[in-house]
Amino acid sequence: MSSLTTHIGALTLKNPVMTASGTFGYGLEFEDLVDLTRIGGIIVKGTTLEPRQGNPYPRMAETAHGMLNCVGLQNKGVDYFCKHIYPQIKDIDSQFVVNVSGSSPETYAECAARVAELERIEAIELNISCPNVRQGGMAFGTTCAGAASVVKAVRAVYPKTLIVKLSPNVTDITEIARAVEAEGADAVSLINTLMGMAIDAERQRPVLSIKTGGLSGPAVKPVALRMVWQVFEAVQIPIVGLGGIMNATDAVEFLLAGARAVEIGTANFIDPAVTVKVVDGINEYLDRHNCASVEDIIGAAH
Repeated sequence: MSSLTTHIGALTLKNPVMTASGTFGYGLEFEDLVDLTRIGGIIVKGTTLEPRQGNPYPRMAETAHGMLNCVGLQNKGVDYFCKHIYPQIKDIDSQFVVNVSGSSPETYAECAARVAELERIEAIELNISCPNVRQGGMAFGTTCAGAASVVKAVRAVYPKTLIVKLSPNVTDITEIARAVEAEGADAVSLINTLMGMAIDAERQRPVLSIKTGGLSGPAVKPVALRMVWQVFEAVQIPIVGLGGIMNATDAVEFLLAGARAVEIGTANFIDPAVTVKVVDGINEYLDRHNCASVEDIIGAAH
């Protein structure tokens, strides 16, 4: 059997399969459906300094080959997470990563600093790319200066592994990747959702409450794969790839493009056990190609 262990900065994953933030709750919601200890990493839902109600309903819409969402980072805030959620997940044998968001560099940093105090949380994923929040969010992720300002503020207070999630809604994603690398990001994850919308032809109105939302699912995979490929050639730090991964073959393509790990998102809504199936599928692929380790295929398509 091949070795599936991979490393994202100082973070060691037993295998390269993680869950994408916002698609797997806190992991606890899925523990009756899938063995959480078999997943390399679980990225919990977006967490902010203060509680957020999210956007009004409707905030999800199905599309051909994907879905749109504008949930808007609904969560009970970082203090609730630390007090009520962390005690329930800290002893589960998987790497839990907190997805941190904010409306200013200061609120990002304050939220990250509180998560830093949690011993069993070894990494955060900095969401500078959410397209569904009116202030902050994607605004920071679409310019080099904005992205750098958030990473710099968080890096000053957060000593553990810092993964920065990049927005695809930019002209050149490699510029943003280089900017966050320069400010001390340990890794980047890409891509977040693509901006899209749906219109109800009979009502003659947009379907989503805030008109636009983030497109995810198989439709975005070719874009995500291309961006992972480009960023692999532009930066030295590890890459986590995501966007439309539905099965093991999709995951392997991201690894070949240069990702050291992958995140599975929309597919969790279709098959709650998809993560462990992808782990098994990667293992089978490595065996079939006589690879001793997943390291053998990372970036191999270049």
